[in-house]
Amino acid sequence: MASIKKQLTQYFCQALVDAFGVNFVEIDPLVSLASNPKFGDYQSNIALVLAKKLGKNPRDIAKKIIENLALEELGDPPTIAGPGFINIRLKITYLESQLKASRSNPNLDIGKTDYSQKIIVDFSSPNIAKEMHVGHLRSTIIGDCIARILEFRGHQVLRLNHVGDWGTQFGMLIAYLGEVYPDALTTADALDIEDLVTFYKQAKHRFDKDEDFKQNARNKVVKLQAGDEKTCRAWQLLCDQSRREFQSIYDRLDIRLTERGESFYNPFLEDIVKELDRKELLKEDAGAQCVFLDGFINKMGDPFPLIVQKSDGGYNYATSDLAALKYRIEEDQAERIIYVTDTGQANHFAQVFQVARKADIVPEQSEVIHVPFGLVKGEDGKKLKTRSGTTIKLRDLLDKAVGYARQDLSERLEKEQRKESREFIDNVSKVVGISAVKYADLSQNRISDYIFSYKKMLSLQGNTAPYMLYAYARIQSISREGKVDLQKLGEDTKIILKEDTEIDLGKYLLQVNDVIEEVERTLLPNRLCDYLYELSKKFNRFYENCPILKSEELLRTSRLLLCDLTARTLKLGLSLLGISVLERM
Repeated sequence: MASIKKQLTQYFCQALVDAFGVNFVEIDPLVSLASNPKFGDYQSNIALVLAKKLGKNPRDIAKKIIENLALEELGDPPTIAGPGFINIRLKITYLESQLKASRSNPNLDIGKTDYSQKIIVDFSSPNIAKEMHVGHLRSTIIGDCIARILEFRGHQVLRLNHVGDWGTQFGMLIAYLGEVYPDALTTADALDIEDLVTFYKQAKHRFDKDEDFKQNARNKVVKLQAGDEKTCRAWQLLCDQSRREFQSIYDRLDIRLTERGESFYNPFLEDIVKELDRKELLKEDAGAQCVFLDGFINKMGDPFPLIVQKSDGGYNYATSDLAALKYRIEEDQAERIIYVTDTGQANHFAQVFQVARKADIVPEQSEVIHVPFGLVKGEDGKKLKTRSGTTIKLRDLLDKAVGYARQDLSERLEKEQRKESREFIDNVSKVVGISAVKYADLSQNRISDYIFSYKKMLSLQGNTAPYMLYAYARIQSISREGKVDLQKLGEDTKIILKEDTEIDLGKYLLQVNDVIEEVERTLLPNRLCDYLYELSKKFNRFYENCPILKSEELLRTSRLLLCDLTARTLKLGLSLLGISVLERM
């Protein structure tokens, strides 16, 4: 079913053509939710926009549109407010019929996209031989949410993990391990991942201080690039160990990814440089092959180059990203490519995209998008770190969230004098802890930094995952208390909207389609979080003001249907955020 906003848009489009002719067929009627509910549910200010074009008073234009606006059973007769706003109030009978149709559909009658695309979402992207840390949290969670919503809308989505598994760092690590722990280069899991990270830091220190070691490391890189069997075997062992560590985190977060690291694109780097040369884009600068970019200058005010081949013949991240773009468009046939990284990489992607356009690597009809996000900060307002000043490991952050959730649950159970099984406590703690971390991130505008607070994110009050989970669990408790199987309520039963709070809830339930389409378009998951939070509040007001189980039969069943529809909407919305629900808390 088309969303209410989309249906109204279609009616307005037809009215514009009928009122002013076919030249108005492509004009967006600017239908939106009403800014003030006392005037109606939806509004359009298209009359004000057309006033200059038509040379008429906007109220006169609004009257002409209304004369040609056939809303049929959808709304009451439109009204005009102020200088020419057209207001629409939905009919209660229409709301009731739409809610019934929504409940009868497994996906709540939410429409799929009319233009399915092949889309790549590039996210997470940790580095081999390092542990995932808090810096990977936002890319992983935001990228997964975007992929889920695009998949739900009917797009073909390839989730790619562009891991850092190639380059000088492996020469350093292999050279150093050859000196201090050679077993790690021939035996799987000879080291714990923490020890591997420690050795990597020591290798980096040696590389920066010791010229002989630096040359040895570079020789290892050459051997790796040449396919030397012994060196490649060592590299593969290190990659496999890190990969298993990453997967354990992804399993906890319920994240699906296809790994395709930098090494995958290594065979194509030379061709990228040749292609840029054929397009006459390359210029030599201090021995390096560069592309000079429009609109980018250095601190001295000189044109800023993007280096694609260093003076020593090596390649860098930009070369790899250009090769990845070419492969994704030509081989994966992606029509849209989305990169989810921190805001600090905005310039890098702007430069890479510009070069790719100039070189015709990215054709005009293809879309490449950088989805930036801000920092995760501690409650002191500074970048989130441990007390010792080191970056927090993602595994430790999740463990701590689950631990706090367990502590809160245990205190609540003791206060309520409830006895629950160890299995129940373990499951609720895990779901609430992980969900709280995800929701705290996704509920923020991703472009902004946000303050990480376990206490705030685990609260049962406010815009938090526990508040949403509790609203869902409350509905399940109504079902248990009334001994009602919500799934088996008669589909022929009519939904009746009488009281203000149930009318308000019913209207809001029907907005979920618009919200999901908005997130698909803007790639801002916080809009879905805002919707779910408001839905939970509206349900709680409905619950407090409208008797459910004690109502007379027809109203009782109708309100149970509203409860079921709310629960299913919450469950669907939370699943698109990567969050599981709980039947009991």
